[in-house]
Amino acid sequence: MRSSLSNKLWMIFGPKPPVNWLILCVVSVLALIIVLGSSSSNAVDSSPRRQASLIYTNYRRIKERVAVDYLELKSVSSGGLRQKELGLCGKERENFVPCHNVTANLASGFEQGEELDRHCQVLKEEDQCLVRPPKEYKIPLRWPSGRDIIWSGNVKITKDQFLSSGSMTKRLMLLEENQIAFHSEDGMIFDGVKDYSRQIAEMIGLGSDTELHRAGVRTTLDIDCGFGSFGAHLLSLNIMAVCVAGYEATGSQVQLSLERGLPAMIGNFIARQLPYPSLSFDMIHCAQCGIIWDEKDGMFLIEVDRVLKPGGYFVLTSPASKLPGSSREKKRITLNPLEELTQQLCWTLLAQQDETFVWQKTADLNCYESRKQQAIQLCKEGDDTQPYYKPLVSCISGTSSKRWIAIQNRSFDSELSSAELEIHGVHPEDFYEDMHFWRSAVSNYWSLLTPLIFSDHPKRPGDEDPLPPYNMIRNVMDMSSNYGGLNAALLEAKKSVWVMNVVPARAFNALPLILDRGFTGVMHDWCEPFPTYPRTYDMLHANGLLSQFLSERCSMLDLFLEMDRILRPEGWVILSDSVGTIEMVRTLATQVRWEARIIDLQNGSDQRLLVCQKPFLKK
Repeated sequence: MRSSLSNKLWMIFGPKPPVNWLILCVVSVLALIIVLGSSSSNAVDSSPRRQASLIYTNYRRIKERVAVDYLELKSVSSGGLRQKELGLCGKERENFVPCHNVTANLASGFEQGEELDRHCQVLKEEDQCLVRPPKEYKIPLRWPSGRDIIWSGNVKITKDQFLSSGSMTKRLMLLEENQIAFHSEDGMIFDGVKDYSRQIAEMIGLGSDTELHRAGVRTTLDIDCGFGSFGAHLLSLNIMAVCVAGYEATGSQVQLSLERGLPAMIGNFIARQLPYPSLSFDMIHCAQCGIIWDEKDGMFLIEVDRVLKPGGYFVLTSPASKLPGSSREKKRITLNPLEELTQQLCWTLLAQQDETFVWQKTADLNCYESRKQQAIQLCKEGDDTQPYYKPLVSCISGTSSKRWIAIQNRSFDSELSSAELEIHGVHPEDFYEDMHFWRSAVSNYWSLLTPLIFSDHPKRPGDEDPLPPYNMIRNVMDMSSNYGGLNAALLEAKKSVWVMNVVPARAFNALPLILDRGFTGVMHDWCEPFPTYPRTYDMLHANGLLSQFLSERCSMLDLFLEMDRILRPEGWVILSDSVGTIEMVRTLATQVRWEARIIDLQNGSDQRLLVCQKPFLKK
């Protein structure tokens, strides 16, 4: 059995056994003597309760200090004053996405499409190295220019690849040898995105797509989104649209969408649920997504129903050219199984125009009691708690949830009412305290995102920044989102960003609350790689995650390597944690070659910020 300290060091450095234990033990004993001697001298006037608190605090600091001392001793024993910087990975890993190795999945016995799914359990041990950018990589254009024009060298797609694809050519135009342009009116679907969006609104019964909020639509899941043109239009209407598409070795929809500054992540309909709780989205959209919805006894459509909120809409567009035959009779035969499934799910077909169908999910629980006896069964209460890549189910979820509220009756404001907070098990006082904290924190954070912080005269929190960097930051990930407070504060401050709110798998599950606020988010286990491509986020933020991570049986260095993989060159990292933890991981920041500085917020707390910037490592 490893000692407690050994476990901590193993988590930080990985399974490689540490060296020079004798020196480490001596330092530990000396630190213990000094701290206990100091605490005993002040013990006369302290109450027993204060003594216990002080002993606990000193004990925690001893453990943190020992780990920091070990980092320094290990560096000295290797002959250097700092940890050796990690090398760069080979060219073959420039677009490396862990857990999506089709060859390894096939060798492990996965088949019938499951080889394309996410399988972290077959992830082989790789050399610890930094994923390098492609030779032609360039810093993305500022938002909103970067939404419409990207550098072709930043994504794994070639001119020949997209010119050979008819559907892709309709959406893309090569301006020059190194640029791809996306048109707002690119003919992605029939007569253009705006016309298509207006058509959907009219089918719902609205006069215009600007009225979609009136129908309760604040969030949309866009399945196999192409390259995000529909989602980009919805974002302009203040509707949070997130793309989900399967892993693709080249021409990835997710990679291209994120490169444009649009929300997206890898996910698919194969064998497991999406990492969202039940009742997550107001609208789910599928245009030419290629999914055969009545396969596997309709479990793909049942999964759509699971994440669709009561009263929400499912929009399906399937052009006649994609169907086996173009006659109306053949089309009706093709859609019959789908129609039967939607009836069992208590969906109502609102309208059909051309090749677009719009269904609405019932908000009336009595509908399920009036169905035929052989209809799809309801899931047992509690079957859909803490979803994290669980197998697909063949029953209807969410009907026993306290969140079963029609989208038309929900608050539009991201500041939920006290009654809504109680549904999520959150005290209003805690929620509003969190909200006020992030309002003040955002201005401090934002002012630090400048290279001046690494100079001999660094900026302090709240200093006015003469060259605001906000246009260079678009894709933000909050790695340990609590209630989505950082997201709300950034929007309130009118920053041109979107936030992927990540709820750690073993933390309090506030993801339903975050989604009900109209934000996007996902549940994730940080002992595993995140389902995205390299170089897809401009800023990573984590508050308290590192302290929690120390109790996990996985390597802290692996976490930093994963953060480096998904962070763009010249991207930013803000880590907020206890002073001991921050000092401990600063060495890891130097190992992954980040510029780093510890910031004391000077508010009397034990918290520190570690602000880092990833360099652009050119070949």
